[in-house]
Amino acid sequence: QVQLVESGGGLVQAGGSLRLSCAASGSIFSINVMAWYRQAPGKERELVAGISDGGGGSIYYLDSVKGRFTISRDNAKNMLYLQMNSLKPEDTAMYYCAALNYYSDFIDYPRGQGTQVTVSS
Repeated sequence: QVQLVESGGGLVQAGGSLRLSCAASGSIFSINVMAWYRQAPGKERELVAGISDGGGGSIYYLDSVKGRFTISRDNAKNMLYLQMNSLKPEDTAMYYCAALNYYSDFIDYPRGQGTQVTVSS
């Protein structure tokens, strides 16, 4: 299984931006879905965004981040990114990336180190 390392989190004021990066230890070319999920203290995991590399390269966004977040993948560099704009306090969470066969697999995906995003009001 490919190892993933997240980075780019930090503390920002509401309305600010961050760009998260996820570096894979091996090729992500054949991985169907690369995704970001987050978990805040006391809350369940939620899938934030995902990008498949199948035929049409479909993209999924959580409703609450649509229009603010942009996911992208660079198979040549084995990297996954999440550009987060217009951040809100409710975006505060630990963010993780995942290499999935299916979107639903994120629920049980082993957590990596993650990267903390904190948005102050």
